[in-house]
Amino acid sequence: MHGQLYERALDGERCWIRRDDGSVRRLPVYSWLGGARADLRFDSAIVNLCSGPTLDLGCGPGRLVAGLVRRGLPALGVDVSRTAVELARGSGAPVLCRDLFEPLPGTGRWHTVLLADGNVGLGGDPWRVLQRAGEMLRRGGRCLVEFDTVATDVDVAWVRLETLRSIGPWFRWATVGLDCAARLAGEVGLAVTAVHPVCDRAIATLEAI
Repeated sequence: MHGQLYERALDGERCWIRRDDGSVRRLPVYSWLGGARADLRFDSAIVNLCSGPTLDLGCGPGRLVAGLVRRGLPALGVDVSRTAVELARGSGAPVLCRDLFEPLPGTGRWHTVLLADGNVGLGGDPWRVLQRAGEMLRRGGRCLVEFDTVATDVDVAWVRLETLRSIGPWFRWATVGLDCAARLAGEVGLAVTAVHPVCDRAIATLEAI
């Protein structure tokens, strides 16, 4: 999802995401910035579920990292977008501008790892993303993963970003339904130990088997 159009969307330009089946939806930048009341309730719920040093993979503008810092928890965000990183740092959130699959600090020592806002579907490969999240955890640590409450199974598609002036390149993305969370987790050595409904969203707690 990253690139020039994503950066411009974070700066306020109207942007939408198109799937290869022709369907279109607005890019939820307002939600990522924590602008809606329902989003604030979700953010509060997921931040309160965290314990100990917490790593947010694909943190975007860093609203969850900032919330963790306000709670007094050691936290770090990771995102490849320079604009997102600048916004996060401007809100007081410590964030690295880096791909989540590159070497990261504290590998194998984090108490909690976050995958919110559909980030389990990054690159169209939720297995790889969940496996990477598990690698970052210490023994007894937990992944908090948001799954889609409407979609079913793993739906991998080609998508692209568009504005009134520009069209971005196609890239892979996966929508991952809550119904397959347990199976998917088990396939990468994790287990779903709890599901937390928040508004119309769901956060699952995953732990190493």
